[in-house]
Amino acid sequence: MKRRDFVQAMALSSIGAPLIMKNFKFGAVTKDLFSVPKSVEDRVLVIIRLNGGNDGLSTLVPIDQYANLSIQRSSILIPENQLLNITPSLALHTSMTGMRDLFNDGKLAILQNVGYPVQNRSHFQSMDIWSTGLMTQPATTGWLGRKLDGDFPNFPDSYPNATNPDPFAISMGYDVSSTCQGLMANFSVATVDPFDSYNLFESPQANDGTYYGSHLEFLSTMIAQANAYGAQINTAANAGNTLSTMYDNNNDLAVQLRYVAQMISGGLKSKIFILNVNGFDTHDSQAVVGAPTTGNHADLMKTVSDAIAAFQDDIELLGLSQRIAGMTFSEFGRQVASNASNGTDHGDAAPLFLFGACLSSQVIGQNPVISNVIEEQAGLPMEIDFRDVYASVLKDWFLADPTEIQNLFEHSITYIPILRACNLGIEETLAKEEEISVFPNPCGEKTTVKFSCLGESVAVMVHDISGRKVGTFCDKTLAPGEHLIPIDLENEHSGTYVVTVYKKSGTFTKRFLKVKSI
Repeated sequence: MKRRDFVQAMALSSIGAPLIMKNFKFGAVTKDLFSVPKSVEDRVLVIIRLNGGNDGLSTLVPIDQYANLSIQRSSILIPENQLLNITPSLALHTSMTGMRDLFNDGKLAILQNVGYPVQNRSHFQSMDIWSTGLMTQPATTGWLGRKLDGDFPNFPDSYPNATNPDPFAISMGYDVSSTCQGLMANFSVATVDPFDSYNLFESPQANDGTYYGSHLEFLSTMIAQANAYGAQINTAANAGNTLSTMYDNNNDLAVQLRYVAQMISGGLKSKIFILNVNGFDTHDSQAVVGAPTTGNHADLMKTVSDAIAAFQDDIELLGLSQRIAGMTFSEFGRQVASNASNGTDHGDAAPLFLFGACLSSQVIGQNPVISNVIEEQAGLPMEIDFRDVYASVLKDWFLADPTEIQNLFEHSITYIPILRACNLGIEETLAKEEEISVFPNPCGEKTTVKFSCLGESVAVMVHDISGRKVGTFCDKTLAPGEHLIPIDLENEHSGTYVVTVYKKSGTFTKRFLKVKSI
C-alpha cells in the first residue's frame, strides 16, 4: 500500500474521526487561501455550528404572524411585548440583546428559511448534508475540503514547510471538521486550548521497505507535523491580544472565540475557524412553563448572542473587523407547533446568521407564513438553499472563481449578495486587466460596465439570456481612456444577462447575474 493510499484509507474510514494526539490532532496547512488577490489573502471565516437543530421560530420571531404563532406554540411563545424588535415585522428572542445591538449597528445579517429540498430530519444525515454540501449521501468530502483539493492537489505531501507553516483551518474542540475533509486528508486541525503544550514524543522511524515499516514511518511523520502545527498555534496565541471586556469566562463559546481573536491577532494565517455549541435538540423543557422567556433555549441563545457580540467588539478594537466574517448554522429547524413536553420536534428550514463589518444586506428572504391550523409535524419550507449561501461566501468573501465554485455542488448555484460591502475597490482592481468587466457581479438593481477605448464610437447593450434586448446604455463617440457605464435593471427579473460593448477595435461580451435581496 502506498503512503497516499494509507492516508486516503484513514481519511475516508470516518469523515470526522481524526488521529487523536493529546489536545491536538493532525490536520493540514496550505499556502495563501485558495487563489485570491493580495487584497483578500488575510480574510478569515468563522463558522459556528448550533448542533441539535435550532428552533428558528423562537430565535427569530415573525411578529406579523404572531396571532397564528399563539395558536401553534402557546406554551413556549414569548410575549410579544418582551421580544427584541429589529424591524417592523421581525424580532429576536429576549435573551439575544448582543445580536440585537449588532443588527442595529449594521453588523448582523439574517437569511430566512434556509435549508435544502426534501429535508432529512435525522441529526446525523442532515449534518452530513450541511457539512459536505452534497445531497447525495454518503459523501466523503466536505465543501471546503473539495475547494482546497482543487487548489492543492498534492496535499498532504510536504506540509508544513517554510513557506506555509500554519494550519489552513482550525476546529475548536476535540474533532477535526468534516466540512474541511478532502479526498486524501482533512484540511483542518483540532485544538481545545491553543496555549496548551503540543510536545508529542517523536521516535524517528526509517522505512525498512516492509508494509509495517512504511506505515510506521508515516505515523512518525504525522507526529512531527502535529508538533510543528502545534508550535505555530501556541506561538500565535501567546503573541496575540484581546481587548474586549465583554467576554464571559463562564460562556464556553465566548472563551473559544477569544482564543480565535488571540490566534488571529498573533499572526496565525489560518483562514477558517470552526466552533460548536451543543444542546439545541430541545424536545422538552425548551422553555419554562409559565415563564417562556427562560429555559434551555433562552440560555443557549444568550450564550451564542453574548459570545458573538463580545467577539465582534474584540476584533474591532484589535483593528481586524474588515478581515473577519462569521456565520452560524444548524442542521435543521424545529416544527411550527410545540409539542406536549413544552418543546419542539425536528423540523425543516430555519434562519442563518452572518456577522461582521462587510455585510451587503441585513435581511434576505421573506417572513414565513404561519397557518392558524395546527398541522401535525409541519415545518417551515425552504426558501434559500444553504449551498447557495456557501457558494456566495466563497465568491463574495474569498473571491473564488464562479466556475470553480459551481463544480463543488450538484445543483445550479444562485448567488446571494451577502458579504460584498468591502469588495468594490477589489472588484475594480481585478477588472483592470480585462477588456470588459462588470462590477458588482452578481448585482442588485444596478451595476457598472467598465472598458477602455481609443476615442471612437461605442455602443453598450444588454440582453437577457434568451436574447431579448433589455436596453442600450451608451451609443455615442467616447474620448480615449477608461469609461464606466451605469446599467439600471430595476424593472428586470433576477437571472443571467449579457452586456455587449461594440467598438471599432472589436466586440466584447460579458455575462453577469442579477439577484434580488429583500
